[in-house]
Amino acid sequence: MQKRFLTLAAAAFMLAAPMTDAMAAERENPFLKPYTTKYEIPPFEQITTADFIPAIKAGIAEQEQNIMNIVRNRAVPDFDNTILPLENLSPILERVAGVFYHYDGAMSTDEFAAMAEEAIPLLNEAGNQVNLNDALFQRIKQVYDNRDKLKLTPVQKRVVEKYYRQFAEQGAALPADKKAELIRINDEISKLFIQYNKNLLNATNSFFVTVYDKADLAGLPESSIAMAAEEATNRGLDGLWVFTLHAPSRLPVLQSADNRGLREAIYKGYTTLASYGDNNNYPVIEKIVKLRAEKAKLMGFDNFAQMMTSRVMAKTPEAATNLLMQVFEPAVKRSAEEVADMQALADKEGAGITIAPWDYYYYADKVKKEKYNLDDNEVRPYFALDNVLKGLFSAAERLWGIKMVEMPDAPKYMDEVTVYDVQDAKTGEHISVFMTDYFPRATKRQGAWMEQMQSAGLYENGEYKRPIVYNVGNFTRPAGDTPALLTLDEVETTFHEFGHALQGMLTTAPYKSIAGTNVDRDYVEMCSQINEHWAFTPELLKEYAKHYKTGETIPDELIKKLEEASKFNQGFVTTELAGAALLDLAWGQIDGENVDVAGFEKQVADKIGMPKEITFRYRSPYFKHIFGDDGYASGYYTYLWSQVLEADAWELFEKNGVFDKKTADSYKKNIFQSGDTEDAMVLFKRFRGHEPDAKALLRLRGLDK
Repeated sequence: MQKRFLTLAAAAFMLAAPMTDAMAAERENPFLKPYTTKYEIPPFEQITTADFIPAIKAGIAEQEQNIMNIVRNRAVPDFDNTILPLENLSPILERVAGVFYHYDGAMSTDEFAAMAEEAIPLLNEAGNQVNLNDALFQRIKQVYDNRDKLKLTPVQKRVVEKYYRQFAEQGAALPADKKAELIRINDEISKLFIQYNKNLLNATNSFFVTVYDKADLAGLPESSIAMAAEEATNRGLDGLWVFTLHAPSRLPVLQSADNRGLREAIYKGYTTLASYGDNNNYPVIEKIVKLRAEKAKLMGFDNFAQMMTSRVMAKTPEAATNLLMQVFEPAVKRSAEEVADMQALADKEGAGITIAPWDYYYYADKVKKEKYNLDDNEVRPYFALDNVLKGLFSAAERLWGIKMVEMPDAPKYMDEVTVYDVQDAKTGEHISVFMTDYFPRATKRQGAWMEQMQSAGLYENGEYKRPIVYNVGNFTRPAGDTPALLTLDEVETTFHEFGHALQGMLTTAPYKSIAGTNVDRDYVEMCSQINEHWAFTPELLKEYAKHYKTGETIPDELIKKLEEASKFNQGFVTTELAGAALLDLAWGQIDGENVDVAGFEKQVADKIGMPKEITFRYRSPYFKHIFGDDGYASGYYTYLWSQVLEADAWELFEKNGVFDKKTADSYKKNIFQSGDTEDAMVLFKRFRGHEPDAKALLRLRGLDK
């Protein structure tokens, strides 16, 4: 997942002793001046929680002064005196918000979370100060209205059009009374986002299952058992085993535990996450949905989904729904076949059960072993994290001509973070900084994502800066003498998030507002999803997949099994993803009055024909993409649209050769480097030679039969 783009990007946090406001006043706040570190990496060791609020306030003041400079300029509005200053309204605010938003996802300590409750309204105020400033909007509108008369480059013209559209979408054209109402609604929603995320983090950390009898661990891989024992020890439960809802703990139970009761406990713990008690997100969701409906009507739309889809390639919720159903219906049909195979196997074993949702991963794995003689635990020893990264970086060098050089002395917010200088493989020229943070902790939310601490683009002093990009994950930690061994899904996720990183790192767009991942939401996931394919190409596997004990290269027989099983279980994968996207669109089309969250989910599931053995990929109380912020709200469907683009693009690589230099150069130029300098459809067609073929996704997933 690529997180929401903010001009005020995202960054990181150094664990430091608490500091009082008085102590902070006696030292120089590190956010208030440009960083003096190499490549301007934030000096994490100097940053404390007490620095944030003063820096945010200073940034707001700086921004206010710069807005005043723009609107009081008596010269006729043009690109240089109106649009260009918008790219750098407050360097201070950009620096502090970057660090703040990374903390919010990856280092949310109790101290930080308490500070965030004050910071979020201030950051919203900063946004309103810009987006709802009528005098500023009128100058932007004047440049927009005269854009064909001004001597603008095509890229500058596109930047002007983007600013005008975004300001209009944020309510800049509203009358004063409606602007005040919009500010109230946005402020209330932002506070609800804080509550939602806090509830989700607390609920995730508070749930665990303790196993007292080792016999109940049958079927689980040794690495999972060792991790559960370590978790129990950390909780003062020596000699027992504790499983949590974090993916490295949860997924092995669902996939491998022979004890059906243990699988059910973990499954129900996850699917009822943040649905009860002090961390119940139901009331939060009800308020968010109602406020979003009010906001949409204020902005002149019938509903929230209509407002959000109008801004991207789909244009309407009906068009998005139509796309989803084209994929959902064949996926459901395939999932029925998958369930039938599982039930037949369970019956043959004399299990005496009817396949339930908590049986899906377990019996899917059994069917996979029977059909393809492929055991994920047989494969996993070949995917130590360090080796996976070697493969990842090797592919990047062969395809895109970049070299990853570790920076051991670079500032870090935690010891386990790794920092790289991304260089041109031929010239050694600096391209980007890249950071990785791959292991779970109590202060980090679930999932994996990419963001940037510094965007590429033109800065306030006229200097063009290169980006600082990072990937965050929650992968299985090393245990004892065993390194971090990744599941196939974790390998795929590593390549996925690095695909986002490549789009951020390789961009050559001249302005921050159109650089890197700052493109249409339903286009941004293409780069991440296509990068997944290289993870399991035989040529690359032979290079990086080495057994962590023996150093043996993954055998051809095992690679063949992986290829044969690549389309296995795609009915399930596609059904849960498309189902979640349909749920998201449904949430955006109601008025929010008298909402029963669980009842609404059931209503949507019944309407679309969700199989009883499969739930939505994310249920609403932990659907952070759409209720933790607005990033993917009424836009989760874009994952599938991006997969259409990715599938169609990958067919060209398959046709010409997956490491074909000419194809890679075209993709790098038209997709990675271009950013939002031209319309996404134009760029895609320039690379692919035709408009996206929706059937490519069905072909890729084997659902076209």
